[in-house]
Order: sequence, then C-alpha cells, then structure tokens
Amino acid sequence: PRVFIIRHGETEWSLNGRHTGSSDIPLTANGEKRILATGRALVGKDRLIIPGNLAHIYVSPRKRAQRTLELLGLGCQPGVIPWQAHGELPETNQGGRADGGGGRADGVEAGHAKGTNALVEVTEAIREWDYGDYEGVTSKDIQAQREKDGLPPWDIWRDGCPGGETPDQITQRLDELIADIRTRFHAHAIGKPKGSVKEPYDVLVVAHGHILRAFAGRWVGKNIADNPSLILDAGGVGTLSYEHHSLKEPAILLGGAFMSDVVENVEDEKEQEKKG
Repeated sequence: PRVFIIRHGETEWSLNGRHTGSSDIPLTANGEKRILATGRALVGKDRLIIPGNLAHIYVSPRKRAQRTLELLGLGCQPGVIPWQAHGELPETNQGGRADGGGGRADGVEAGHAKGTNALVEVTEAIREWDYGDYEGVTSKDIQAQREKDGLPPWDIWRDGCPGGETPDQITQRLDELIADIRTRFHAHAIGKPKGSVKEPYDVLVVAHGHILRAFAGRWVGKNIADNPSLILDAGGVGTLSYEHHSLKEPAILLGGAFMSDVVENVEDEKEQEKKG
C-alpha cells in the first residue's frame, strides 16, 4: 500500500516566499498548467497514480489544494467532490490508448475513463501549518524582525510560530491522521499476495508544503522538531510506503519503476509484430 502526497500548485505567494497558511490564495495560471501536466504524466491506468486503485483522498480545506485535486484528472466530477468546483474540470487521465486497447501510453489525455471511486474527504488534519503572526511574511523578513527584536534565528521545526501552531500540535494532528490511514486502508492489504486484495488501498493526500513535509517525517517516526530535511516544491509529488511488506516498517519511496507496465506493453507489441 502507498500514500501519495501532492503539494498544491504555484500561487503568487509561493512564488515570492510568503508563508501561506489560512489565507486562501488561488493558483496562478502557470500553476494550473503545471498541475494539468503532472496529471497527464503521473495519473492513469498505467501511471504512478492509478485512479481505480485509490481507496481514499484527503484534501485540505484551502481552495488552492482543492483546485489542484480537480486538475489532476482523477475523474473527480461534480457530485463526487464535496465542494463547488473552483474552475473547469479536465477529462479523466486514462492512460494507454484512447480506443481502450492495451497498447502503449501516448502521453496525452485519452478521453473519459471510469476514474476513481475513492471518497474525497476535506479535513483540517491536513491543512497547512498555522503560521500565526508570520502569515503572509517571508522568511527573510521574519529573520530581520527577530534580529531587530534581539531574538535568535527562527526555525519553524524547532520553534513553531508565535500566535500559531507548535511542532507538538502539528505532530498530534498528523499522528492521528497517519493512524487512521494505516487502520482503515493499509492494515488489511499489507503483506498479502499480489492480486489477492480486490478492494483499493492506496491513499492520496493533497495539501501544502510544510504540513506535507511534516507528514512524511512523522510517517517514518521522525521528530519534526529535529527538522525532517525534506523539500517539496509547489506541485511536487511524493510517495510513502513500507519496507518488507510490514506495517511496522514505514518508509519514504525515493523512486519507483512506475512506467514499467508501459515498457512491457511496448515489448509485447514488438513481439506480436514479429509473430505477425
């Protein structure tokens, strides 16, 4: 089982480094375009994120995260997403050939597909870190003000945010979410023979930079006050899973051969051509 984490696309504030917690800043046009491209590259029946394999989708209450989910092409149509759509919804990224054949992926949207049956849940558990007094302020300006006030350099992982959340508060809400994921969606499937578990068990989380880095850190039991030392750019995608098919050995997946099925399909086509 896996958890895919996706940070929302580019906003004006992410471009200029302003801390964006509760402020509802929309995606830029370029941010929307990049998320559409991410969906075409990574979402589909022969891609990293297979819509039909998703058991559940957690998304932040902020519109920038919700719009990111809309643009991924998972098949989240009106009536499925629990909010009024924030813009036009793209076609579902099916992958493979548009005629439904088993051929190679052509790298473009291939028409309507069934999409995902996963429940989309908006949850405060994955909203961005509450930056408190530092909302809308850049790191450079924060450090300059702290120096002026005679305070030591700021480290969000160690210090949290004045008027906002502490690392302990972040840890508590993320640990509850992680426990929920493992109990409801992963425990029944992990360690089972491939193909023996029929119901979906992958999970998708669409949220924000600091909270997703903290989530990944807590996934592997790291104390976030020590700084998880992870980077997730706007629109970035990460994968969390387990070692040795064990729920007790959570891990961060640095890379995977998620295009292997496509390569195999191409090889199969070549073999068929030789035989023909």
